[in-house]
Amino acid sequence: MTYHPKSDFMRVMMERGYLADCTDYQGLDDALTNGVVPGYIGFDATATSLHVGSLIQIMMLRWLQKTGHKPITLMGGGTTKVGDPSFRADERPLLTAAQIDSNIDGIQKVFAKYLDYDDSPTGALMLNNAEWLDDLNYLAFLRDIGRHFSVNRMLSFESVKSRLDREQSLSFLEFNYMILQAYDFLELNRRYGCLVQFGGSDQWGNIVNGIDLTRRVLDHSIFGLTSPLLTTSDGKKMGKSQDGAVWLNADMRSPYEFWQFWRNTTDADVGRFLKLYTELPVEECDRLGALAGSEINDAKVILANEVTTLCHGAEAAQAAQATARDVFENGGIGNDLPTLALSAEELGDGISVVQALVKSGLAKSGKEAKRLIAEHGARIDDAPLTDAGLMLDAHALASPVKLSAGKKRHALVKLAS
Repeated sequence: MTYHPKSDFMRVMMERGYLADCTDYQGLDDALTNGVVPGYIGFDATATSLHVGSLIQIMMLRWLQKTGHKPITLMGGGTTKVGDPSFRADERPLLTAAQIDSNIDGIQKVFAKYLDYDDSPTGALMLNNAEWLDDLNYLAFLRDIGRHFSVNRMLSFESVKSRLDREQSLSFLEFNYMILQAYDFLELNRRYGCLVQFGGSDQWGNIVNGIDLTRRVLDHSIFGLTSPLLTTSDGKKMGKSQDGAVWLNADMRSPYEFWQFWRNTTDADVGRFLKLYTELPVEECDRLGALAGSEINDAKVILANEVTTLCHGAEAAQAAQATARDVFENGGIGNDLPTLALSAEELGDGISVVQALVKSGLAKSGKEAKRLIAEHGARIDDAPLTDAGLMLDAHALASPVKLSAGKKRHALVKLAS
């Protein structure tokens, strides 16, 4: 449908490509023009960091605050104990309470980079749904909340239906997830006046459940807005790279590796990613995305710098660009490359170059490292690496050694000081 928004937030969502669907365009747009609207996204604590796949939702909350509204980041301390079954082929492994708390500590670190948490009308809130889920009385919950859910309707949701159609087990525990997420929205509306839930388009059914439940229990009108599930132009799921997930926390993915991920964006994705992951004006994003030949590489550097500045700070972005320039243009080592520092005990009489490739993250296994060498895809100090039996001893590591896998992935191996 064609809709012409009045509110700044809805205009940004539509212009920059964040919007997949909305439960009530007009109603939400009216609310956004009539006062401060609190909106939330839930993040289950299944790992110690979020990855790039969650960045579109974080940017939506950032734009919500920048356009004069109140973002709520809801940590799933309660729902993580159940596990979201949406579009999964199997049950998530159950985490202990200590693991969940540790993961939440790690996840929370990234939000302060994107949102301002303060006591102002638009100050972000950091909440944990364990606050209302942990102490629920089961019978009271069934009577007061469960009666509003039709099992027939729950079975019709694509996230459940696809699992059952493949005859894959769906536990009663997981089946409860959509009820708990709906209850989150109800509680956030009741406690904090939250009017809108954001999420990926795979969360549409869960969001609609929350809206319906809140209408039935509180007689309040609330809204849902979903973003597209992003894939790169070559069909890969956003947030994954050749060497695994692109984490947002610096201790799980170095700022240089993060910067390099964006620098390696496919030409066709540059304009779209500039709109979604930076705050450059839309016209500038379109101009940069339309560049061709070697000029598109300049646009990729701008993309990498802008995204890395938001996530890790301007200093980290500048250091990453300087390292990339040194490594790629000048054939140097670069101060910011991922580094494998070996103690004298770890090194012993030496480490094989195959082990070094694995330990530095350039190969996932010894078999992959040997194949890389055999196929002439590995280099040592920018020279072809042809001997899989090469040993790196204290003499060889008297100065740092640069290992490369292909043209774009590099790491240093050195003795720990």
